[in-house]
Amino acid sequence: AVPDTIDFRAVNIKPKLNLYEKTENLNLVINAAKSIGCSIVNIGPSDLLEGKAILVLGLVWQLIKIQLTSTINLKNHPELVRLLLDGESLEDFMKLPPDQILLRWVNYHLAAANHNKKIANFGRDIADATAYSVLLHHIAGSKCDLAKEPSAVERAAHVIRNAEKIGVDPFLKPTDITMGNTKLNLGFVAQLFNTCPALDGVDVAELRDILDDDVGDSREERCFRMWINSLAIHDVYGVCFGSYVNHLYSDLKDGLVILHVLDKTEPGVVSWPKANVAPTNKFKRVENCNYCVVLGKQLKFSLVNVGGVDIADGNKKLVLSLIWQLMRHSTIKLLSSLGQDVHDKDIIDWANAKVLAGGRHKRLTMVQFRDQALSDGVFLLDLVYAVEPRAVNWDAVALASPLSHVDKEANAKYAISCARKIGAAVFLTYEDIVEVKPKMIMTFVASLMSLDKQHR
Repeated sequence: AVPDTIDFRAVNIKPKLNLYEKTENLNLVINAAKSIGCSIVNIGPSDLLEGKAILVLGLVWQLIKIQLTSTINLKNHPELVRLLLDGESLEDFMKLPPDQILLRWVNYHLAAANHNKKIANFGRDIADATAYSVLLHHIAGSKCDLAKEPSAVERAAHVIRNAEKIGVDPFLKPTDITMGNTKLNLGFVAQLFNTCPALDGVDVAELRDILDDDVGDSREERCFRMWINSLAIHDVYGVCFGSYVNHLYSDLKDGLVILHVLDKTEPGVVSWPKANVAPTNKFKRVENCNYCVVLGKQLKFSLVNVGGVDIADGNKKLVLSLIWQLMRHSTIKLLSSLGQDVHDKDIIDWANAKVLAGGRHKRLTMVQFRDQALSDGVFLLDLVYAVEPRAVNWDAVALASPLSHVDKEANAKYAISCARKIGAAVFLTYEDIVEVKPKMIMTFVASLMSLDKQHR
């Protein structure tokens, strides 16, 4: 679904695996899935091991959806700008989830083909196969003739044959179309788009200002977004909040997601009667964001010169700062719940003591989270090894001195997968380790500390 999510050197591969080795592999699956945006609610390795059908199918569908839709955005397809509505800004378009973009895409081509109907969903609106037939004929021309069969099932079969003609390998049957299976139809439309978007190109230079984000900030945005999506947030009535964050800055503008995250990490801190749970205008959105700032200050966050309007306006720097402090607060709170109050120095001291007591390279130490010696990944691998010696195969680790950049990247990828397979939920990327991003290094070490304390 997302290349390099798993380093296969960390996977236990042999004809017969024991229970521990199977559990390690399934831990790796679950934590890697969280890191790419899957919402993993009450799923553990034992659920997958027992083959609980509903949970397994739910996870597999999320992976398939991410694989099919992860590139359906303006950065990968600038030509999607053709789908903007009158008066709609690029920023507004960028916050649309992939399924909404695909609906726009289908309707764009239906209108261009002078078809008199729009679709509003991938279920009943597409069940007679007519929209598919018109779409394929318009994007592929003479390769795909119109389906004129009298029955919907026959037209659907015709559509699938036409899709195969343009290089699509459909995974749905004609009856999946006619019965309005929304998941399979969404997947099929994504396949059609990925194979033949049929949109006129644009001058990418015109979009550069909005598409060329700072790479480091972009990785932070992704990390924080995946962390939020992993929280299984529930609303005030105990119902799953269900707001998947596709774009950090725009999806947080009404303050609701932040309030739910605050309430998840610090239960009871939000007085919901003070919140606008259905903010219909900017005034109510700013009120919610102001309340987020008030609660952040109550939790001792550093929010100097930060106002609710900054969040409502999607100020990238200030939103990243607030969400980082929320993530850090959640991490520290979890660690403190397992013992005494914990601060950064305590995490560093624990890591050094752990490696000294049980590491492979006992002379290695970490001075601070921005310690450049961490860039080779060896100390972090040794820390994983000290927590669980079976997790690291040292034959797979590059140890020569000095290490090349490629070797550092390989060690960093391996460290992340090894941490995940022993149960650590980490959201950083290998670049964060190689470049020694202190915030991300802190979350990695703290996650291992939490895991270690829970197991003792």
